[in-house]
Amino acid sequence: MTVRWLEGPRRQGTTWGQPWPRGAVGADTSFALADGTPLQSWVTATWPDGSVKWSAHAIGPQQDPSGAYQVVTGRAPATPATPVTVTPSGDGFQVRTGPVTWTLRRPHLVSSIEYAGRQIVRDVRLVSLRQDGPDEDGSRDRRHTTAEVELITVEQDGPVRAVVRLDGRHGDWLPFSVRLYFYAGATDVRVTHTFVWDGDPDRDFLAGLGLRADVVMRDAPHDRHVRLAGPEGFLTEAVRGLTGLRRDPGERARADQVAGRPIGDIPNPEVSDRLHLIPQWNDYTLDQNSADGFLLRKRTAPGHAWVTIPSGTRSPGYGYVGGATGGGLGFGLRDFWKLHPTRLDIRSAATDVATATVWMWSPSAPAMDLRFWHDGMGQDTFAEQLEGLEITYEDYEPGFGTPHGIARTHELTLRVHDATPSHDALAEHARLLDSPGLLAASPETLLAAKVFGTWSLPDPRHQDIEDRLDFLVDHYLRQREQRRWYGFWDYGDVMHTYDPDRHTWRYDVGGYAWDNSELSPDLWLWYQYLRTGRAEVFRLAEAMTRHTGEVDVYHLGRWKGLGTRHNVQHWGCSCKQLRISNAAYRRIHYYLTADERTGDLLDELDEPEKTLTVIDPHRKIRTDPYVPDPHALWVSLGTDWGSLAAAWLTRWERHGDERARDRLLGTMADIGALPHGFLTGQARLDLSTGRFDTSLDDISVSHLSAVFGLPEVVAELLDLDLGLPDFEQAWLEYCRLYLASPQQQESEVGQPLRGISLVQAHSRLAAYAAARSGDAELAELAWRKFRLDEGDQLNRNPLQREPQWTLTRVGGARVLVPVDEAAFVSTNDAAQYGLAAIQLLALIPR
Repeated sequence: MTVRWLEGPRRQGTTWGQPWPRGAVGADTSFALADGTPLQSWVTATWPDGSVKWSAHAIGPQQDPSGAYQVVTGRAPATPATPVTVTPSGDGFQVRTGPVTWTLRRPHLVSSIEYAGRQIVRDVRLVSLRQDGPDEDGSRDRRHTTAEVELITVEQDGPVRAVVRLDGRHGDWLPFSVRLYFYAGATDVRVTHTFVWDGDPDRDFLAGLGLRADVVMRDAPHDRHVRLAGPEGFLTEAVRGLTGLRRDPGERARADQVAGRPIGDIPNPEVSDRLHLIPQWNDYTLDQNSADGFLLRKRTAPGHAWVTIPSGTRSPGYGYVGGATGGGLGFGLRDFWKLHPTRLDIRSAATDVATATVWMWSPSAPAMDLRFWHDGMGQDTFAEQLEGLEITYEDYEPGFGTPHGIARTHELTLRVHDATPSHDALAEHARLLDSPGLLAASPETLLAAKVFGTWSLPDPRHQDIEDRLDFLVDHYLRQREQRRWYGFWDYGDVMHTYDPDRHTWRYDVGGYAWDNSELSPDLWLWYQYLRTGRAEVFRLAEAMTRHTGEVDVYHLGRWKGLGTRHNVQHWGCSCKQLRISNAAYRRIHYYLTADERTGDLLDELDEPEKTLTVIDPHRKIRTDPYVPDPHALWVSLGTDWGSLAAAWLTRWERHGDERARDRLLGTMADIGALPHGFLTGQARLDLSTGRFDTSLDDISVSHLSAVFGLPEVVAELLDLDLGLPDFEQAWLEYCRLYLASPQQQESEVGQPLRGISLVQAHSRLAAYAAARSGDAELAELAWRKFRLDEGDQLNRNPLQREPQWTLTRVGGARVLVPVDEAAFVSTNDAAQYGLAAIQLLALIPR
């Protein structure tokens, strides 16, 4: 198995996921790299027969990394000359990566970082600011808190890669989880910080959230350096500058200071005798309060005015403070300007100990305001709320639009140096932060392993469809930039529906605003990446997965394990469902990257069926009184069971969880035993047994059942050949009849099906049945329904009506900024067009 870099070779430690065909690799098989590069490996998923389905691998930073690596089996891996080690030390741990020793000790994250035995950094900690009201009410008292680590867990301890998890709280309200990633030979640590919102949005306002470290300063002030990254290069400063003075210190001294080299003796006494008269710049700030600009400032000391430095647009969010011989610290935040408001601070650089802070929420910005966005006037009853749904498409209910329990994850870096690095080295470090290295299996390798169900490589015989698939991805990449879909809570998501009259997306109209995984854009992007290997598609899908898995899902509190339907605020809709917290939307990212945080999100769904006892998603439209009964829970066989099945399958293959396996196989058998299978629409689940009541003889079809990952997870399950022919027959019957004529439906099940919609999306169901049965007429029907807007009982699809997929440039006084418009595109239709096209090309390409 060969893997190549997603975006070119990277000189940094890297972890990736590798698929294996069923039965090819035994559970106890060792892995190595053919060229002898040290490798650490572990299994992340197994096939039902116990063979390896997915493995994860890690290599340390290479001075001259290869463009590709070949993973071989049955060979002992090489070990690093200096492996990374984790050893207990008092009430914490010491991690050694070679030249660097990291001491982890509560209550901070890292108590000391030493390079070659010399302390460079101490007291790496999390800080936050909290206020009790919004800034609009005038000045507020801000309470500063240094977070405390309560638990340290070693998750991996080498020899190539070590992972340490630290859990605690920001004060008394925000739980956090930090992971530190160490690689053999590396001088940097990757930091992931996740916090969960555990406050009252009417009383608690987060005014700052940061990672802070103290840096020991040993050099003379003119040999101390500050670097802050701009769009193309770095602000290059010394604490005591020697350039631009009235008297010249000499060309060599000036050149050495700008390059970060030690200056040594200054030959001109007119300068050397007056060094004490040159101001020392103590504090620096780079403030990125929007995606379009940052402000740089510096000052000589607290209590003195800030001096503005010529600033710029988008900073990569990387900085350095330290000395030419005494060493220093590089620090930064990935997606810095995309996650605004953010800030980099350097304080006390003229003293013995400087402080560097990476702010994930800038204290310069207004405090984070998570109050609900409107008052719900006139929507006191369910009837009135349903009436509101008819006009703004928002499912409103008092008290439900709460952020309590949502989360956000940031990726940061700390890199220690024994001397001030060159500008080229800093530029490389900033690039590694913004676009971390990933080794990836090719689309051909992924396809041959038969993972993730139904997809194929791009098909030149259908270049028109391939062009449209590229058009849609490129359109969303372009829209993210032109519409500025950036910000702390927003980055990674896309909007739901377009408003052609205002030439903007409906960012302010109820349920038409942020998409929140509605109709599976996550899956569409991941499958398009699987088949093309395009790096920009991977990054788009990665950002969406990071957002939707954190912000759109509750991680504690009343609705833990459930997600929120689309809304002006990501948490605003009262519809809390498994279809949004769906494991199907996270698992591809997990298997490709072995990312532990994404693994946490999957583990939160260890018993997903229990979330159905919390709230009835159909409570506003039921005509019969219904209280969720643990022994008779109504479960949709589409959005609900598809999400349950994805979670159970993932737990089974990741952890060998027999309970998840039994519930998956049991409910599959029960669906096959229902008189009308999937056409039944819903069934009652007994939580104590994990089985459905199979006595319901009913037919109820929803156009939403198969657009939240159900076809994708069922295709994977059937590929596993689990010995459940009745389940397969039930699925094929559903696929065959959904788009059949009313006459055929009535002939076969006694009545025509009602509520048939999203016809193009469901063409892939007909294609699946056609491919499994060899039915040429059904295949023809699938292609016709994909291309023609016919038979939809609820909505017409603009993607099928649009003869020319083109962009229109809209500029002038009628728009805020010029934009490229494709008014016929909505995210619902784009995602389902993409999934349908990908599956038709794979199933019935001719």
